[in-house]
Amino acid sequence: MESVPVTAVPLSTLQLDSGGFAMVALDQRESMRAMFAEHQAAPVTDDRLTSFKVAAGRILGPHASAVLVDKEFGLDRFVDDEVLGGQTALIAAADRLSSRGEEIVADAELDESVDPFECRDRGVAAMKLLVIYRPDGDQRVRIGMVERFVQRCRAAGLLSIVEPVSRPPASGSGTSATTGWDWDAGVLAAAEELGSRGADLYKAEVPLHGLGSDDEIRRRCAKLTDLIGSPWVVLSSGVPEDTFAKAVTLACCEGASGFLAGRAVWRSCIGRPDVELALREEAVPRLRHLADIVADVVG
Repeated sequence: MESVPVTAVPLSTLQLDSGGFAMVALDQRESMRAMFAEHQAAPVTDDRLTSFKVAAGRILGPHASAVLVDKEFGLDRFVDDEVLGGQTALIAAADRLSSRGEEIVADAELDESVDPFECRDRGVAAMKLLVIYRPDGDQRVRIGMVERFVQRCRAAGLLSIVEPVSRPPASGSGTSATTGWDWDAGVLAAAEELGSRGADLYKAEVPLHGLGSDDEIRRRCAKLTDLIGSPWVVLSSGVPEDTFAKAVTLACCEGASGFLAGRAVWRSCIGRPDVELALREEAVPRLRHLADIVADVVG
């Protein structure tokens, strides 16, 4: 019996009508637990994380082109409860994260328990893989993991998103591990290594965390565009909330196609007496402003 060809999800599924990407990340796990722990003495339960993700998905989803969520604390609820109402694309995180020392996310590997065919059958449009880029890491392992991830997505007709993040060398200890280390150089090196490995979309850290001069940020964003062989978007981790809109503008002016961001949209809502009210009155306007930037510059 011949196998039935799988119809590929079009990239436009993740885009605004104008063509850019305005996507919300809710796949943070232990890092989100740490955010909640800053505002409460009691242990932060798994249910607390899931409840926030579901509330944020319902409130922010209508204003986003896609929402990213993880299997551990959200994917099943998003699917079973139709949190996005079928109007906003759903992205599933396909990475297993681990900590080491003070690094909450020190390593990431492909989580093969997140089955792309099952995801496709449940309405997921894309999968995302986090890759930790360290200058002393094994290039062959990183490339192999990305290529395996892309193949798995492609076989199921799902879109693939890779998210390399720059980290200090694993060798050494204490401050000696970062002697001579250049975080921003790692952002560019990761793009050179992994930016043309077949993924449909590349998710990049903002050069200089958005804190350099406009000209220098734009120059480095233009370099990312040269290095990446697919459309690319920026994430917001490490960028001050009040700087991220400008960072999105500068990146999009030099070839980026939007954002897939979490913290710059909703982090300030965590710990508020009425989280859902804060999401509606503060996070929604921020998200809409960012989406308008993408529509104006990219669209």
